[in-house]
Amino acid sequence: MPIALILLLGYSGLLIAVGLWIGRRVRSSDSFFVAGRTLGPGLLFSTVLAANIGAGSTVGAAGLGYHDGLAAWWWVGAAAAGSLVQALWVGPRMRRIAAERGLRTVGDYLEFRFSRRLRVIVAVLLWIGTLAILAGQLIALSTVVTAVAGLPKWVGCLLGGAVMTLYFTAGGLLSSAWVNMLQLTVLLGGFAIALPAAFGQVGGWSGVVSGAPADAAYFSIWSNGASGWSYLFLLMPAFIVSPGLLQKVFGARDDRAVRFGVGMNAIVLFGFAFIPPLLGMIARSLHPSLESAQLALPTLLAQDVPVAIGALGLAALFSAEVSTADAILFMLATSLSQDLYKQYVRRDADDRQVLHVARIAAAAGGAGGIAIALIAQTIVGTLSFFYSVLGVCLFVPILGGLYVARFRERQAMASILAGIGVMLVIQLATGGMGFGGLTPTALGLLASVMAGAVALMTSPSPFRESRHA
Repeated sequence: MPIALILLLGYSGLLIAVGLWIGRRVRSSDSFFVAGRTLGPGLLFSTVLAANIGAGSTVGAAGLGYHDGLAAWWWVGAAAAGSLVQALWVGPRMRRIAAERGLRTVGDYLEFRFSRRLRVIVAVLLWIGTLAILAGQLIALSTVVTAVAGLPKWVGCLLGGAVMTLYFTAGGLLSSAWVNMLQLTVLLGGFAIALPAAFGQVGGWSGVVSGAPADAAYFSIWSNGASGWSYLFLLMPAFIVSPGLLQKVFGARDDRAVRFGVGMNAIVLFGFAFIPPLLGMIARSLHPSLESAQLALPTLLAQDVPVAIGALGLAALFSAEVSTADAILFMLATSLSQDLYKQYVRRDADDRQVLHVARIAAAAGGAGGIAIALIAQTIVGTLSFFYSVLGVCLFVPILGGLYVARFRERQAMASILAGIGVMLVIQLATGGMGFGGLTPTALGLLASVMAGAVALMTSPSPFRESRHA
């Protein structure tokens, strides 16, 4: 058995052990859902950053760098921009409302601000997208295991799915926050050591240039191939209003923790955004004929750097994928237990019963993610679907609800239906190409904004008071 695989298995056992140990302290649904609203800046920073650096930010971004060059920076850079907006404006305001009203999930906020009907519609849309992104993380995990030991895809999917399901089910957000701190240390340390080692193997920047395609656009940071500034439309809205990230913000103890914790996460992301694309470009120079671009980063770490550094880098990759996967389970478990079970199945359920259902939902979500991962093919394609649904569905309702007093259920429903409808029609009609340089996601987001604005201007009750009053 390869030593790197032995280390990964040992590291997996450590993550599970820490999660189970912290999980012993979780005796209520409040601790499971929002960590008792006790997260300080440090824990919030680590759990949000660990959630944001996942399959797309590592294996996916390196694959884009392998194919498109420096323009792949925007895959993580756009997420950093969205995180900055969340840190300075949206996050603190949402946290205050959640604390004042005892809200635990974004679904709770949608019902408080709009209606139960809108809560259910959004929950159903997000459950579909949530399983897609969970599958994307597990696909990335399978590439790591394949690169390390040559094992089939299903082994990696099962290993990663089992690890994150076990430690998250034990303690929810509280377990995740502490496990994420350990994962983040390995993640950032591994990439910090792996990048200079990889540059040394390729002969420095001149080696990257000599092995690059002849097209000068490969070294343009603005746009090349599928990558570039257009990722702002796909990713930035999703990272402002992601339920998984906002619900971590609900666990913060005060506004300062949100501004500092999420803000530092954004700053780190702006810098980290360069690392996976550069590693992908190095892999292009060393392995110009890989069967799949998403194998670029695992192949580089498994074959081209010293064994110890490669093992640390692969552990960093494993940390990235598992930490983001647990954030997705967080969204799934809390939504199913709070938005469905508590609201429609058993409204009189006590705290113990809600906690029990949340743990069952986490286990079921993990199994569903594994099943989809075994069928799906690409990481970036799978994640793009989730980010599209998330941004188009939630961006206008959440921001309209926060900042426009007259923005009510009618306007929110119009924005959701128009955005999702336009995005899907253009996606099918153009094969994902869009029109006029705008992607289906960008056009769907534009339609969502316009529909919400028109519904607002034609509202029959322009002077209704906001429920925030």
